[in-house]
Amino acid sequence: MNTQVRIERYADQGRCVAHIDGRVVFVRFALPGELVAIRLDEPHDRDDRFWTGEVTEVIEPSEDRVDPVWPLAGPLAWGGGVGGADMVHVSILGQLKWKSSTISEQMRRLGHMDVDVPVTGVPDDVERHGLGWRTRIEMIADDDGRPSMRRRESHTRVPLDAMPLATDALNAVADELHVWDGGFTPGSQIRLAVPEPRTVSPVASNHALLIDGKLKAGSQTLTETVRLNDGHEFAYTVDAGGFWQVHRQAPIALANEVIDLVRQQLDGATSAVLWDLYSGSGLFTLPLASATAERTQVLSIEGAKTAVKSAQRNLRAAGLDNVDSRAGDVSKTLRSIPKNLALPDVVVLDPPRAGAKRRVCEQIADSGARSVIYVACDPTSLARDTATLTDLGYDLAHIQGFDIYPNTHHVETVALFAK
Repeated sequence: MNTQVRIERYADQGRCVAHIDGRVVFVRFALPGELVAIRLDEPHDRDDRFWTGEVTEVIEPSEDRVDPVWPLAGPLAWGGGVGGADMVHVSILGQLKWKSSTISEQMRRLGHMDVDVPVTGVPDDVERHGLGWRTRIEMIADDDGRPSMRRRESHTRVPLDAMPLATDALNAVADELHVWDGGFTPGSQIRLAVPEPRTVSPVASNHALLIDGKLKAGSQTLTETVRLNDGHEFAYTVDAGGFWQVHRQAPIALANEVIDLVRQQLDGATSAVLWDLYSGSGLFTLPLASATAERTQVLSIEGAKTAVKSAQRNLRAAGLDNVDSRAGDVSKTLRSIPKNLALPDVVVLDPPRAGAKRRVCEQIADSGARSVIYVACDPTSLARDTATLTDLGYDLAHIQGFDIYPNTHHVETVALFAK
């Protein structure tokens, strides 16, 4: 079914809201205020609360609209349809505005906080139109063994000969390894990881090509570097198949924000106890242990054993012996911790997309921590946990969004809660 609609407002997951005969329609590749022609997804005659659809023609465009910077990820009607970049039709400044609205709306609706949330991006993302930022990509081999992505609403695999969202370094390594030439087993999962900035290990070894999780070329352990604004520099070895922030500048931006907030909360104290929950490979753990108070003790907890091993290796390499690094479920691990670490001054947490949830929030509050710094990859989960933390006696003292996923609807947020 094809029809025309007037787009009303932003929604979630890179969609906007319109109405047809009183029924809500979530529209992909639209912008508020636009008059557009859309095609409704099948089946469109179902008796659901809402329908979904996609733009086929823009009749009255928004000032924030641009031609899709990666056409293959644009609307199906324009020859696109692959995933991974659902905001390619929006200017970078328009994306910042959209993401600010998304976080603010979730904080009002679920967090019961009437707050406007600023969102900043990486400066050269504007010049590059939100391309060239991914240090890790994943694809699947099509029936001819070529790296591909699936086209929406079909089983069609679209072969790729480059990845516009990936860094120049990653695309260069892909060319060197002849990734785009294919030759893979049909259906195999292809992962390419190329750290950046590339200041520690030579380009020749500091990359990894994994096929179905097994190393095909490069190194199983990769070296990442993070340099703080104050000059502290940290080196991390991480597993090629594990998690690390994908944007080339995300670890630097987030670490600077978190450490600055921790220092503000410690307010010159010479000793401190800090918790680093959902600590991954130690992105925040290393600077927390060495770049905050003179005498600092840190408890770090992470559920992924491989990441914990990486973090422990990183701590040893940095000569840091003031961190108790533990592997396990965060809530369960917090039930039994040493007395010297039981009363944190500041808690840093970077939970998965589902959020920390009530039990962990209660354990943080019970610890007596006067400050909580929450790093969130999902505004909805952050808003829910905000409501819980405020119920437990914390006030929202600071909140900042970071657009480290340009051309997608994803956004990172850092919030400070204080008793």
